[in-house]
Amino acid sequence: MFGNMNAFLYFIQPNHCPPYLLRAISKQVSLKQTVLLGVPTPLGDGNGVKGMVDSGLSEVPEQYVQPPKERIDKLNASTLDNPPIDLSKLDGPQHEQIVEEIARAAETLGFFQVMNHGVPVELLESLKDAANNFFGQPPEKKAVYRKGVSPSPSVKYGTSFVPDKEKALEWKDYISMTYTTDAEALEYWPQECKDVALEYLRTSIKMVRKVVEILIGKLGVTLDDSRVDGLIGLKMVNMNFYPTCPNPELTVGVGRHSDMGMLTVLLQDDIGGLYVKMEEEMDGKRQGDWVEIPAVPGALVINVGDTLQILSNGRYKSAEHRVRTTSTKSRVSIPIFAVPKPTERIGPLPQLVERDGVARYREFIFEEYMNNFFSNVHDGKKSLDFANNI
Repeated sequence: MFGNMNAFLYFIQPNHCPPYLLRAISKQVSLKQTVLLGVPTPLGDGNGVKGMVDSGLSEVPEQYVQPPKERIDKLNASTLDNPPIDLSKLDGPQHEQIVEEIARAAETLGFFQVMNHGVPVELLESLKDAANNFFGQPPEKKAVYRKGVSPSPSVKYGTSFVPDKEKALEWKDYISMTYTTDAEALEYWPQECKDVALEYLRTSIKMVRKVVEILIGKLGVTLDDSRVDGLIGLKMVNMNFYPTCPNPELTVGVGRHSDMGMLTVLLQDDIGGLYVKMEEEMDGKRQGDWVEIPAVPGALVINVGDTLQILSNGRYKSAEHRVRTTSTKSRVSIPIFAVPKPTERIGPLPQLVERDGVARYREFIFEEYMNNFFSNVHDGKKSLDFANNI
């Protein structure tokens, strides 16, 4: 299973291995190599999944083998061939057509790609380089951002999603950066990526606001600026790294889930690997089918989150999606999550409840939803159960 002793050490845990064996193994390796002994995931000294692969892994460890129903059948999956929506046309005679395209995508698949979005293509390329540079560092450089030791609670380096609760781990390392102020970002975000990540956030959030206002407007509702500010007031930039995998057919980079916020903006690299579940039959694809969102140079992917589905009383669909792994080349993706402020009250918009005659979701404070989301493993759109109007 393991190409060398380093890889083997990742999966020696005290509750599975007698103390005498741990001591015997540790005599054969350096102190630094034994730091990971006793932790449930391979993150202890900053190695992550990448460290596992770099150490000579030749077969996926059991902890990462997904149940058959969770595995991604790449060979039998189709590709979504919808062209990106050209946002520059919002400023011309085709404004209404573009608005309709955005609303239609949000009502059906919950995913769409955009071009001419206001984020310079050169910045997107720099972002991908910065992500690869961060994850290519020595493990000890990344380890300083682990939960509990990071210089700021807004910066976290991790692996998988909720490793303590997952029956099968996700094949992913990540760095998550929550925005508070420019000054804090420049002080605490990693040197390798802070400048480009901050600029990515600044330019993308303008587009996010425009799309949110379009979608709310299509509901026949007008929200004041302070309400929109509250609905996208918490912003997070993640850099995800999916190392090459010896058995990609057995693993997932990210399991089935929907995002919790209003909108997510995603930059893919040229490898692809993002799959979305069809909410309804469309363009010859059946409800429940998984389709791949192809990587389009210069484009960004936008998907609807749970909050927007709730506000729209179910008209817009948060997209259930997942990510595959590959054996040929490591992959990066960089999402921005536009999320309500924790104190924001979330529920179906009153105008829609009156029009629909029913509130399909209950009201709650967003912090409650966020705590529930991060306390549970990825499990499709089960996160929405928290808001169901019972």
